[in-house]
Amino acid sequence: MRSRATLLTIAAFVLALVVSAVIAGGAATVVEKSTKQEVRVAMEAQGYGWMRIHTDGLQVLLSGTAPTEAERFRAVSEVDKYVDSSRVVDNTDTQITKPITPPAFSLEMLRNENGISLIGLVPSSVDRDAIVEKLSKVAGEDGVTDMLESADYPVPGGWDQAMQFAMTTIETLPRSKVSVTAGKVSVQAITDSPSEKGRVETSLARRRPTDLKLSFDISAPRPVITPFTLRFLIDEEEGPHFDACSADNERARDRILTAARATGAKGTLTCTIGMGTPSPDWSKAAQMAIKAVGDLGAGSVTFSDADIALDAPSTVDQQKFDDVVGELESNLPGVFSLKAKREPAPDAKAAEASFTATRDGDGHVELKGRVTDARERQTIESYARAKLGHDNVHGATRVDKELPAGWPVRTLAALDALSVLHDGKVTVTRDGISVNGISGDPQASDTISRILTSQLGEDAQIDLSVKYDKRLDEQLALPTGKECVARLNETLQKKKVDFDPGSAQVASESLDALDALAKSMKNCTDFKMEVAGYTDNQGREEMNLQLSQQRAQAVIRGLLDRGVLIGNLEAKGYGEAQPIASNDTEAGREKNRRIEFVLLDEAPVGDDALPDATADATGAAEDGEPHWNGAVTDDGAPATEDGAQSENGDGDTAAEPGENTPQEEEIPVETPGDETPRPQSRPEDLSKG
Repeated sequence: MRSRATLLTIAAFVLALVVSAVIAGGAATVVEKSTKQEVRVAMEAQGYGWMRIHTDGLQVLLSGTAPTEAERFRAVSEVDKYVDSSRVVDNTDTQITKPITPPAFSLEMLRNENGISLIGLVPSSVDRDAIVEKLSKVAGEDGVTDMLESADYPVPGGWDQAMQFAMTTIETLPRSKVSVTAGKVSVQAITDSPSEKGRVETSLARRRPTDLKLSFDISAPRPVITPFTLRFLIDEEEGPHFDACSADNERARDRILTAARATGAKGTLTCTIGMGTPSPDWSKAAQMAIKAVGDLGAGSVTFSDADIALDAPSTVDQQKFDDVVGELESNLPGVFSLKAKREPAPDAKAAEASFTATRDGDGHVELKGRVTDARERQTIESYARAKLGHDNVHGATRVDKELPAGWPVRTLAALDALSVLHDGKVTVTRDGISVNGISGDPQASDTISRILTSQLGEDAQIDLSVKYDKRLDEQLALPTGKECVARLNETLQKKKVDFDPGSAQVASESLDALDALAKSMKNCTDFKMEVAGYTDNQGREEMNLQLSQQRAQAVIRGLLDRGVLIGNLEAKGYGEAQPIASNDTEAGREKNRRIEFVLLDEAPVGDDALPDATADATGAAEDGEPHWNGAVTDDGAPATEDGAQSENGDGDTAAEPGENTPQEEEIPVETPGDETPRPQSRPEDLSKG
């Protein structure tokens, strides 16, 4: 009985031991996992994600590689906040760091009238006091300003040699900057003269140690050249070359030398750069003069400030000399004065003075030869531009004060004669005037004869050789009225006239369309035509009618401004009537907003009613059409007499219609390019298209 009780007791103890072990093991596992989770979350939150957390019972094992030792220490210390330090096993490590690179040492020494300044970073072992003491001997009253920083690193190779060379250099250059790095010295300095500049550059190059890198930029002030001189000549012995050359800057020098090479100059060409140029256009004048000598093929040109002397030998043809000198004299910049001289041919009579005006088939006009003075040259060129086209005239005349009396009258009469020719040449000499050319006018010869005799007198010596070319006769190729309308509407198809929204103001981008229309009106002004305006169907019908009328009038005004005779043009607005496309789309509405020309009478009637034409252009018609005096509102839209505006067919605003809206019957008007008449309805008969 006792043994049984003993067995039961032992069994109870064993069972209690097993249960305790199980409970203790589970509790340890729970503690281990919770500790691991808490520490891991805390490390990641602190930015220590590189750390790995492991647990072994109550111990916390740390591993991983920290970027720096300081961060490793901070991370381990942070773990101690969550776990007793006696339970932490630190197995972390630190990355192997590269050795710290020494800084880039550099020193700048700046010297001027205010002393010497030292700026930069030098090794700590450099004796800065010795540098200051040595430089103080040449620094002057302001002494040496030491703004150096130092770093405790070894002196780099080549530093001492560079420092020694730089110290010697700064002592010899009163206005300089010397920069020092290991094994390299850079020098910038200003010297007193070009010769001093050369001496310094030579000295630097000679003193440079073999293994030291040296760069330098030594400058000297530009010399003052007085007088500012240039002499270029072409002779048989040396060909094209300079005896003297001056320029005010590098760009001018390059231009002058390029002009010389264009004449055939070879070899090394030099040009002194200095101060004292009489004009910013010095290089331009020099280029022109050098080119003139090249065109002559021989001679010389000499500049002394703004005075230019051009000399040519007698071997140069007189006519060629006149042409070249005239070209140069007419186009030199204003400040320059030219004196040109050609050596007279031995035992030969000088060529006769002349003036020529030439016109080619494209309308370009060239004036050459001699004029009495600069005022006559200006008068002739201005008259030629007014008579023959402003942009078509090129002057190349020269002054000759020994020309016969009446020379200016002859030259102007010659230009009048030239204006009759399609292309040709008019020559004025001491003895008379000769005219040679082609014209599309069968009466051109008679016309020119009348012009010259009326201006020069009946005894004037005139030589006429004018040929008639029927291919140039405008009368033989005059268009019919239908052809004119077709041409104008074709022009509008290529370049449409658009208007600013809600106004009759032609859009700025359509001004070239008006130019094209004016060109197409050539030989068409004798036909009565209607300028018809149309809008889309947006807005009120009466507003569209008035806006279209005003836009048609604006087109006529634009033609008048371009010199077109408009006495036979009538403006008519049809509003939204007769659409040529659907008004349901923007593209269709754009097509419907248009200008068209319509022929009213096939017979030409002349165009001599300018006052009436002007009245028509401004809407002052007698049939009760809406009138407009040209006034506009602040936004550019046409205004009525009271300045009011309302909604128009383009979705914007336009003036209210007048009370005199025409009430007429339908009239047949021919469609451009179509011989079948189509009705042109008046406003009361129109329906929205």
